[in-house]
Amino acid sequence: MRIAIIRQRYTPFGGAERFVERALAALQVDDLDVTVIARDWPEDEASAYRRQLVRPFAIGRAWRDAAFARAACAAVKAGGFDLVQSHERLSCCDIYRAGDGVHREWLHQRGRRRGALARFGDRLSLFHRRVLAAEKAMYASQRLKAVVCNSRMVRDEIVRHYGLDETRVHVIRNGVDMTRFHPRLREEYRPSLRRSLGVAEAQPLFLCVGSGFERKGVDLLLDLWPDLPASAVLVVVGNDHRLNDYRRRAARCGTRVRIVGPQQDVRPWLGSADAFLLPTLYDPFPNAALEALACGLPVLTSSKSGVAELIEAGVNGEVRDALDTGGWREIVSAWADTERCAAASDGARKAAAPLTLDAMQSRFRELYSGLLQRP
Repeated sequence: MRIAIIRQRYTPFGGAERFVERALAALQVDDLDVTVIARDWPEDEASAYRRQLVRPFAIGRAWRDAAFARAACAAVKAGGFDLVQSHERLSCCDIYRAGDGVHREWLHQRGRRRGALARFGDRLSLFHRRVLAAEKAMYASQRLKAVVCNSRMVRDEIVRHYGLDETRVHVIRNGVDMTRFHPRLREEYRPSLRRSLGVAEAQPLFLCVGSGFERKGVDLLLDLWPDLPASAVLVVVGNDHRLNDYRRRAARCGTRVRIVGPQQDVRPWLGSADAFLLPTLYDPFPNAALEALACGLPVLTSSKSGVAELIEAGVNGEVRDALDTGGWREIVSAWADTERCAAASDGARKAAAPLTLDAMQSRFRELYSGLLQRP
């Protein structure tokens, strides 16, 4: 079975890229021949898949994406693949994995927080217009056999916005390595990392992980933190093109807020935290939140986060609207209790337990087999 997986570029801190890496690891079996078509992807001599790099000249986001789409579809046409799975909005794919969610929905959620002038600018943006056109064309494509969503939230958005038959839209949640992400990270990393931060054992430490701080809700957290219990500490791991601006804002809270930037390995930070905090405007299914659950951390997230489907209020976390400032102040204050967070560890781990890499591999193989058997 010859499969092509298309993802434009690799970012070591991106959730979609980490998913592709996990999917590729899961698909490395004898009867699958996998090729990654990308603009940039790291070379790994030990991997069982091939890379095919396409690098058309382009300037600017809109031109770059359009040029890559044409080049990737040309590579698909010449490749003779049995199935093409794209993580980009392309009309030449058999399977689209909607890991980035629905762009139309993202613009709507983003617009709730932005002023009228900014929303008008988004409507005029060449980049957003191109993405919306590509999204619409892909969902109308006769070639598209299946759409894979990582949450029921995204499935429902696709059906609502584009009218796809629900039988073509499959929910296959991300998988997590339950051995690599485990509550024992607390024993391994908590004492030393907390000492380096100057955070006492009894202080509640909230962790937020994600790149693109506007979308992840970091602005809300920085506005909120001065009103929270004085012992509560916030650590933000991730990257943003305005990273230095966010660090200056965080400095106003003194040592209670640390923005440590992107980290190659997030496990020490998960092991040191008491709870995971993600008031995201829109997140189809954040890998970092799933990893936090696997590590036994309660997750406080927004209603437009796919991982909210795993949260049982008061047992392994809480869910609030991303713009409900009062609601966030309430739940963060309530969970600023290290004993309560520790008591929620089993419930958090239990929520992540079914979402193993083997389970994800099995679901994808069933999907591939079913599509290849159709006339």
